[in-house]
Amino acid sequence: MGIIESVEPGSLADCAGLRTGDDLLAINGHRLRDVIDAQFYSAEDHVIFRFMRAGMKHEVAARRAFGQSLGITFQHPTFDIDIRRCNNLCPFCFVLQNAPRMRRTLYIKDDDYRYSFLFGHFVTLTNLSAEDWERIAEQRLTPLYVSVHATDLETRRKCLRNPTAPDIVAQLHWLADHGVATHTQIVVTPGLNDGEHLEESVRQLATLYPHVMSVSVVPVGLTQHHKYGYRPHTKAEAANVLKRIEAWQTEFRQTLGVRFVYATDEWYLVAGRSVPPKRAYDSLALQENGLGMVRDFLDEWKRVRRTELAASSLSRLPIFNSQFREATLVTGTLFAPVLERAAREFTQITGIPLHVVPAKNQQLGETITVAGLLCGEDVIHQLTGAAGELIILPRIMFDHPNGVALDDVSPADIAQALHKSVALADWMGDVVDAFTGNNKLVFTPQTDVSQLVIVREGGWAVEKYL
Repeated sequence: MGIIESVEPGSLADCAGLRTGDDLLAINGHRLRDVIDAQFYSAEDHVIFRFMRAGMKHEVAARRAFGQSLGITFQHPTFDIDIRRCNNLCPFCFVLQNAPRMRRTLYIKDDDYRYSFLFGHFVTLTNLSAEDWERIAEQRLTPLYVSVHATDLETRRKCLRNPTAPDIVAQLHWLADHGVATHTQIVVTPGLNDGEHLEESVRQLATLYPHVMSVSVVPVGLTQHHKYGYRPHTKAEAANVLKRIEAWQTEFRQTLGVRFVYATDEWYLVAGRSVPPKRAYDSLALQENGLGMVRDFLDEWKRVRRTELAASSLSRLPIFNSQFREATLVTGTLFAPVLERAAREFTQITGIPLHVVPAKNQQLGETITVAGLLCGEDVIHQLTGAAGELIILPRIMFDHPNGVALDDVSPADIAQALHKSVALADWMGDVVDAFTGNNKLVFTPQTDVSQLVIVREGGWAVEKYL
């Protein structure tokens, strides 16, 4: 059902008299399946809404002013059916190598093209019906985000562990012919789709530019519960992948005018290399796929040093009147060297000790090194006795509608267990705000976590619909 969660004041829906709690059934005579239909069929000057309110059907017409938004937020972006499930068994699938006793939704494999269009989630296009393809073309659902892994059909079927997976190259051609652009990704697994397979895939995808807009090359992530005999990349292998990507980028800049293929941040961190400058990403916004997040962090920290922590500003900053005189920053082992450099600079500027703890992922295994997959219990066990009155954790750990980590532990739970205040941060500016009192995500052992909104659109946000 298309239950309305909120109506934007002054919007088309507001002018039509729609209210929170109404069940929107149809627009201009078209039955609605999801928020995409609502957006598509309301893109007219004259709009007729049919809806249910208090068990009664109503119909109302409204005329759209120039630039006026539809203005509806729905409780659930898909109305008639649940999120589409994945029909593949990829050996590197996080769901298939998850630890036991995590939160329920982590065991559901989603692969829904609608969430790809709405939220930028990568999908495989292996579970689409004829009606789905027709709809993608009719409503021009562009861009889509597609997990390719390999363009060679046999290799891709091995990557997906799906012997009937369709030809992805033919599918991308079809999308191109119907005006639908794509961003693609290749999760590279040693011995499966690396080496010449990767070379073939990148070059074949490049022949579809500009309809295929980009290729993100992602290193495989394997937990200690992985069952299929693959392994993560070594430091030397990561360096070699970067060397090949940079060679392709040089070539594609000459032939296509853009770099086209991009390495996610993990490759640089594993190889011990500096991440490239912002211009190296050709103005693409693929941070949700791990591309450019470290560069954004470094650029933000540079701005904070230049503005908030500049000598002229520091004397006026209430950082020295803070209740916190020392703090511990927590992150995954992969990002820790970058964060340690920033913490040292923070301490040099302010004189406030800022310690960094690279937390090991004991529940998923030490091969999982990213901050977003840290578990609350691991933090509690490794932070007992940590220095300072304040623990600063990565917000992305709790990027869930209920504000909990993978193991259902909340920041307030961690504050209670450690008997310290806990702040959440994405950037060094958030760290500064924790000392000045401007960080809104600070939890004491008495904090009610339900009163603070941690999740942001995208990321784990899709879990609220599972």
